[in-house]
Amino acid sequence: MDLRSLTPELSVSSQIRPEELTALAAEGFRVVINNRPDAEVGPDENGETMRAAAEALGMEYRAIPFVPGQVTPDMVEAQAEALALPGRKIAYCRSGNRSTVLWALSRAGEEPTAELLETAAKAGYDLSGVRPLIESIATHGR
Repeated sequence: MDLRSLTPELSVSSQIRPEELTALAAEGFRVVINNRPDAEVGPDENGETMRAAAEALGMEYRAIPFVPGQVTPDMVEAQAEALALPGRKIAYCRSGNRSTVLWALSRAGEEPTAELLETAAKAGYDLSGVRPLIESIATHGR
């Protein structure tokens, strides 16, 4: 796990394991957002395993699998809904990049594009390649 804070309420990470959820819950995380498709992981880290582990700890779990290059408006909307849930959130994928992309797209139009890109960069993610999409959503909506 490589936990990186984007906001006080949201951190992103590379793949997390079910046993790591206990420590995350103890740190105050209440929502787990899985942006990694099951085809990329084995049965020990698939969506159902992660859902069961999160729910056993009283955490909310949302699966919004993001195949690289295949972002959809429904995914952006689902991410926005998950991010609106109460409590601290952890979103994860293979490296944290896709989770950061979905965060930025869900915030497009609500925060300046430059600030979204800067926040991502401070966490170690270069979103310059999705800047046109962020700006398009900011202009035209999801």
